[in-house]
Amino acid sequence: MTASVVDFSFPHRWKAEILAARPLILPPRHFVYPREVEEIERGALEVLIRPDAARTEPFLATCALGFRDPGVPTGLWSAPNPEEICAVSGGYAYLIDTTAPERFAMIEHRPVLEVRPALDAGLLLFAEHRSIVAWGREGLAWESEKLSDEGVTITHIEGSILHGHGWEMMSDREKSFALDLNTGRARSEFPC
Repeated sequence: MTASVVDFSFPHRWKAEILAARPLILPPRHFVYPREVEEIERGALEVLIRPDAARTEPFLATCALGFRDPGVPTGLWSAPNPEEICAVSGGYAYLIDTTAPERFAMIEHRPVLEVRPALDAGLLLFAEHRSIVAWGREGLAWESEKLSDEGVTITHIEGSILHGHGWEMMSDREKSFALDLNTGRARSEFPC
């Protein structure tokens, strides 16, 4: 597995640590994401999570590995909802409710190539090969239109505008784009 990233930019109500391996003795609360998956055999990100809620026991999150490619992220991010944690394992992104770990969401696009917090917008952004998905405090906020034929790169965020580029097959060149972080729609009136 690639080196792990840890980014707790958003305020959160839990503590978490990536374990080097699955413990020999599993804790009483152990959750596998997704629930029934064969990918666990390829490897997994093992995370010990300690919710901040009173009388809530820690739990082990076993997150199935997507890809063993150094170009895809692995790590932990805080999310816009302070009770959620985002765990990414080889490009598979999981958002787990730390107060009720049986509730989770998996970002549909695989692999996720970049995870970027947009704190002012209250969004966690997931760039994949063709588009960007935004996760907000209440869950999925928006998904952009197709931005690239192969590989989306977020270059910077300026106010509520996300700037980036992606490769366009027909012209065989990089094409710039700008997205409104409030809606996920392309903004042609803004320079890229």
